Amino acid sequence: MTQRPTRRRTALVSLTALLAAAVTALPAAPAGAEETEQVKNGTFDNGTDSWWTSSNVTAAVSDGRLCADAPGGTANRWDAAVGQNGITLVAGESYKFSFTATGTPADHVVRAIVGLSVSPYDTYHEVSPQLSVSGNTYSYTFTSPVDTTQGQVGFQLGGTPDAWRFCVDDVSLLGGVAPEPYVPDTGPRVRVNQVGYLPSGPKNATLVTDATSRLPWQLKNDRGRVVAHGWSTPRGVDASSGQNVHSIDFGRHKKRGEGYTLVADGETSRPFDIGTAAYERLRTDSAKYYYTQRSGTPISGELRPGYARPAGHVGVAPNQGDTEVPCQPGVCDYTLDVSGGWYDAGDHGKYVVNGGISTWELLSTYERSLHARTGEPSKLGDGTLDIPESGNKVPDLLDEVRWELDFLLKMQVPDGQPLAGMAHHKIHDEAWTGLPLLPSDDPQKRELHPPTTAATLNLAATAAQAARLYRPYDREFAAKALDAAREAWAAALAHPDVLADESDGIGGGAYPDSQVEDEFYWAAAELYLTTGERDFKEYVLNSPVHTADIFGPLGFDWARTAAAARLDLATVPNRLPGRDKVRRSVVRGADRYLATLKAHPYGMPYAPEGNVYDWGSSHQILNNAVVLATAYDITGSSKYRDGALQSMDYILGRNALNMSYVTGYGEVSAHNQHSRWYAKQLDPSLPAPPDGTLSGGPNSNIQDPYAQSKLQGCVAQFCFIDDIQSWSTNEHTINWNAALARMASFVADQG
Repeated sequence: MTQRPTRRRTALVSLTALLAAAVTALPAAPAGAEETEQVKNGTFDNGTDSWWTSSNVTAAVSDGRLCADAPGGTANRWDAAVGQNGITLVAGESYKFSFTATGTPADHVVRAIVGLSVSPYDTYHEVSPQLSVSGNTYSYTFTSPVDTTQGQVGFQLGGTPDAWRFCVDDVSLLGGVAPEPYVPDTGPRVRVNQVGYLPSGPKNATLVTDATSRLPWQLKNDRGRVVAHGWSTPRGVDASSGQNVHSIDFGRHKKRGEGYTLVADGETSRPFDIGTAAYERLRTDSAKYYYTQRSGTPISGELRPGYARPAGHVGVAPNQGDTEVPCQPGVCDYTLDVSGGWYDAGDHGKYVVNGGISTWELLSTYERSLHARTGEPSKLGDGTLDIPESGNKVPDLLDEVRWELDFLLKMQVPDGQPLAGMAHHKIHDEAWTGLPLLPSDDPQKRELHPPTTAATLNLAATAAQAARLYRPYDREFAAKALDAAREAWAAALAHPDVLADESDGIGGGAYPDSQVEDEFYWAAAELYLTTGERDFKEYVLNSPVHTADIFGPLGFDWARTAAAARLDLATVPNRLPGRDKVRRSVVRGADRYLATLKAHPYGMPYAPEGNVYDWGSSHQILNNAVVLATAYDITGSSKYRDGALQSMDYILGRNALNMSYVTGYGEVSAHNQHSRWYAKQLDPSLPAPPDGTLSGGPNSNIQDPYAQSKLQGCVAQFCFIDDIQSWSTNEHTINWNAALARMASFVADQG
């Protein structure tokens, strides 16, 4: 789950939560000390001294190695383990973690961790190598983010159906080593949109070079023939990357084709296409993402080959299920059936505030297709996503969003209870779980968290929007949604300042929001657009948000929702007095983003103050592009269309790292997003994220320990690493993918 401005820690469960082990404190070593071994008896010359095992593991020294027999049939990696406590770690010091290990039968995976042996059991470094019978030596370097004498080295052996034998030797945690510099492979210095450009759209690239004068470039087709040429434009040093760059514009070439390359300064770009087919696929894939995020239902391998899994959180052991969930202690004395919905991100939590903005953006993607000059509702129609509901004569995108809407409605406090009509903020595990972990294997107790005004207004806004869009297909559901929206609106007015606790971040993200005027504005706008009623119209017109400048550098997201109201008021047919001013305000916002894009050497509508990239920067860029796209829908001016199209270039490869941030799109793409079940990097039996999954992208604050160990001192665009452990730069979330789905649909419509 994504949240701003602070974010939860990922606490990866330590085995000491399950067993008692003696802890021997070692004296702390100063940072920068000489190399010091932290592991005792890592060669097992003294038998098993200083090492513990979980109660279900039998271990002994054999041929000078520690060999442990792990049982089969355990659910989680940490259900069977060996380890050593009393490890000293010094914040900022670099450590080399190494060991030699074998597994029998072959190809088992061990999860090796360095972490905290006491609550909250944080993990500071983890690896999950696949072992071979012949034996392999593994070595890794990381930097500790904390000072502690209660560290732990552990080898987690559980989560396998069959028993197996793990043998390990030469275990070492050497402190004081020189840190290994992390230098990302950025490939050729010519940076392009690796997916492709529309024949009638802009075509721009960025060249990284030391040259200060213009340079010649050539565009080559798949046979190596030069089909266009010209000169680059020097842009100086780009503040967001620290690179000296040139811009290349080859927009005059409009011929469709595959396998084009751009050559400049002795470098050849990664290949790309000129055409529309890739964006039609991306429109579909980015929306298909949500099916495999579903909670409370099995995922079909026939519909999503490679992604089949049992239903999660339906009460089948070890799951405790979401059909009868109690509140946190002291919050309420009832239980709710809150099954269904989408898992928010790489964890198993479900959040009304993030579900709300995600639902709105996907519904708005469909609503745009009904009203925009280039909209094509058939492209989002029945059968387009190949989901279980396909064939029911309802547009597939509406069917998919219905899965989340039903969950949001279930989160409403029942009549007769305190705060009736409000919405619970979230539901998730009592404590953080580790990864990888299938939803069906989650053993944690689930809890409802207190209702909040923000969650209630998210429910009011999205349910009101749903009422008008589902009415042609299911009048009963539309009426139910509108009733819920009205009830939520009244409850929010009665309780206008019930805010989420910023410290409520154990087991799930807190999602705090101290300003809810924007949510009130958004909910009133959606209720007005659906009902046309005077009370909602007057609330919109009298809200100070209605005339505020809301299109800032960071763009809109779950905590900044005023743009959701403004964009819909500008585009959904209505009779709001002064609507022309609303539309002009959107165009002014687009003008600002267009100016930012033109000034940016990488051609994107995103330049946060001080080049401090925010959490989920990739979706912020896309949401700023949504404003450009909306300005095109309002005015028909090609400059806004071209700006929206060009914004996709950064996401799909025209960036400092020369990487597409969408899984499966581009020659090099992010594919290790932080996730408990798209976790192929940690467990080869699990899948990578599905094609069309957006990574959060560069985050200057690098909050997670893994990113901190690799990216200290990074400059903006370089504050990213494609690793499953980097939850602050490389997670996936339902609201980020909603921005991708909306823009992919817009681009495909322009073809």
